[in-house]
Amino acid sequence: MQEFFNDYVQSLETYIMFRIKETVAKITPELTAKGRAPISLSMGAPTDTPPEYAINSLKNALDKKGVHTYSIPKGEKYFREAIALRMKNRFGVELNPETEIFSLIGSKEGLANFIRILINPTTDDKEKEIIMVPDPGYASYKEMVKVSGGKAYPVALTPENKFMPDMEKVFEQFIKEGNNPKKVKALLINYPNNPLGATAAKEYLESIVNFCKKHHILLISDAAYVDMYFKPELKPMSVLEIEGAKDIAVEFFSFSKPYAMTGWRLGWICGNPEAVKIFGKLKSTLDSGIFKALQIACADILNSKEGDEYIEKANKEFKKRQQVFVEGLKELGWGEFNVPDATFYLWLPIPPRYKNSVEFTDDLMYKSGVIAVPGKAFGEYGDRFFRVSIVCSEEELKEAIRRMKEDGFYFN
Repeated sequence: MQEFFNDYVQSLETYIMFRIKETVAKITPELTAKGRAPISLSMGAPTDTPPEYAINSLKNALDKKGVHTYSIPKGEKYFREAIALRMKNRFGVELNPETEIFSLIGSKEGLANFIRILINPTTDDKEKEIIMVPDPGYASYKEMVKVSGGKAYPVALTPENKFMPDMEKVFEQFIKEGNNPKKVKALLINYPNNPLGATAAKEYLESIVNFCKKHHILLISDAAYVDMYFKPELKPMSVLEIEGAKDIAVEFFSFSKPYAMTGWRLGWICGNPEAVKIFGKLKSTLDSGIFKALQIACADILNSKEGDEYIEKANKEFKKRQQVFVEGLKELGWGEFNVPDATFYLWLPIPPRYKNSVEFTDDLMYKSGVIAVPGKAFGEYGDRFFRVSIVCSEEELKEAIRRMKEDGFYFN
């Protein structure tokens, strides 16, 4: 049967989180039998219940006339207007809901389809168009580019460059390596970052916008974690706050992380109107929009007092959990490492006795039932690190540390 399917799809790797879940499902009985029932620190998904305000709004919406009929890919007018108001209230960004906002079935779907409208696919490696992606970065970025027939070029995010690389230097190196600068279609950034938790300063975002304008490169900002932060004075920005960004940029937002709505699958793209319009042409052939009841509930939560209070409470809880796990790691000998001011991730060095991140996370999983993600899954610059998501309860986090101590998982 393989001859029926295209080379791009056959070359894809199954998303790392699903591979981990499959493995965990197989070994759960064995782990449970030895008192090591799995504790998941792998999936970047809040485990708390979504806001009660949104749930009640959804229930009420189910009885509204016409709610069960087709929507439109663009999103209902009230949904887009709520997004425009949120962008103004939260970031001070003015958007036209008719031309500069488009609904998504989650930002992951939106990013994948947006990349499709950029890349002219080819199997000739020398002729492939390029999207520059963060490394370490969200594991699906490079696969999204690959399946679109393009090539992902890794942009190294390291402690040495404070996770904010100088793009002019990156571009110079890119050219020195023999790459054709005319093949670069877009730069994809993700702040706050998955898996690092790193944020970007305003000055850096300004330099990114200027870089993209200078080299005529589209800027794609994945802002899925922009509302997950711990210090008001370090509140993450929208790239669209930067003067002139809308000339060259689009930005993707999600309801999944701030409102614990990972299963609801809603988000939006906003920014450059021409890019949004062309994206809409593709979407009109692929789907018929989001269930209207979900749009009603999410429009209601976006600018509500209840929604803001939910985010504030959730962020305080994630900070507490972060502190619990960081203290436990220090007791295990993890010395200096970056403790981020945003997201629910920790990006940690593996103990030096291990050859690579996969060897470490496999050992941790099979011995202790503690499930983490090898840094290699996030790019070539991640192999001496691993990622944990502090989304489970404090009790589970403490139990994970207890097991690591009991099973000898000290740093040195």
